[in-house]
Amino acid sequence: MSHVFPRHSKHVPPTAVSARGVYIFDASGKAYLDGSGGAAVSCLGHGDADVIGAINAQTQKLAFAHTGFFTSDPAEELADLLVRHAPGDLSRVYLVSGGSEAVEAAIKLARQYYLEIGQPDRSRIIARRQSYHGNTLGALAAGGNAWRRAQFAPLLADVSHIAPCYEYTLRNPDETAAEYAKRAAQELEDEILRLGPETVMAFVAEPVVGATLGAVPAAEGYFRHIREICDRYGVLLILDEVMCGMGRTGRLFACEHDGVAPDIACIAKGLGAGYQPIGAMLCSGRIYDAIAQGSGFFQHGHTYLGHPVAAAAGLAVVGKLTSQNLVRRCHEMGEKLHQELCDRLAQHPNVGDIRGRGLFRGIEFVADRETKEPLPPQDGVAARLKAAAFQNGLICYPMPGTRDGKSGDHVLLAPPFIISDDEVSELVDKLARSIAEVLP
Repeated sequence: MSHVFPRHSKHVPPTAVSARGVYIFDASGKAYLDGSGGAAVSCLGHGDADVIGAINAQTQKLAFAHTGFFTSDPAEELADLLVRHAPGDLSRVYLVSGGSEAVEAAIKLARQYYLEIGQPDRSRIIARRQSYHGNTLGALAAGGNAWRRAQFAPLLADVSHIAPCYEYTLRNPDETAAEYAKRAAQELEDEILRLGPETVMAFVAEPVVGATLGAVPAAEGYFRHIREICDRYGVLLILDEVMCGMGRTGRLFACEHDGVAPDIACIAKGLGAGYQPIGAMLCSGRIYDAIAQGSGFFQHGHTYLGHPVAAAAGLAVVGKLTSQNLVRRCHEMGEKLHQELCDRLAQHPNVGDIRGRGLFRGIEFVADRETKEPLPPQDGVAARLKAAAFQNGLICYPMPGTRDGKSGDHVLLAPPFIISDDEVSELVDKLARSIAEVLP
């Protein structure tokens, strides 16, 4: 009997014993094509010798040194590399162990920033429905997925949620994309004014919404309007790139597609590519200077902040992403994946939308393509598709509750950037076969 506390006590998963490239192998020797990179984590695939070598070398030199006493070379070098490639004025890096920690740090930094500059009334956060920002209580409060929030609601801070920028279902038939982008962004200004501009400290959003909406990019111009609104009212823009960042969309930072830079950015997942648990919060010089020239102390911290081995892994990963054209490859292979998905699935009667950027693609399923009516929740399409795909040797990321946390189904794809043409075809073939089994 296992003493591991599993994700689901009524399901016993196979044991993973090895992995290479885009494949994971279980104890029976069965191969699974990692079509979602776990959860959009494994951007370099499995068994990368350079990253493994960097981890081994750092472990032999220095495995751990608490940041209450020391900094370390890999942490300093990783921060330098990230800032060199970061958009806008992001010039300070706070290294943590994952995405939820990065979002928690961002929220707490936003609050402390306003205390340091003498605006203590600013404590309100605005985020979007059907967003996901992590599972710690602060990050969960910012998230807008009803199902994830429900049982913990009494423990969550009061956060306002506006509509996501979700063209497939929320754009009116008589609107242009530009008109819809402006209307969707206007919800932020309306909510700031409703709450009182002097009380709002931050707007939190994913540039491409991942787990809970299925690789939904914003309409052209939306984030430029959002940036203008935040600037108008002195509200910080926090962009959560935990899932969509680090090259996943075909740009190192996903917000580069939208021509904006945040005040605070959160990254993780692809930052360590699965080789070490690591995340980071990046902030602007203005925010950092307010604390450095004020109290001098960010009242926050974790034991494994800036962990030297994790930082060494992140440095090796980002070094490869930025020096070996892997981000460009992600864009190119993403176009191939999108085309093959469209060729095989666009005419399926239950496929409503195929979307995304780079190797970050989503397929939304519907009962009716004309009305875009979702499939009945009781059909359990997402869970059945996950099981069918796994049986067929494909790891993908189906989720229910696409529309409102209860109804709607989608599948998210986020394979490693090293995926080959043949492996893209294998992925699509296994996915199409699995969909045909679940939705004949």
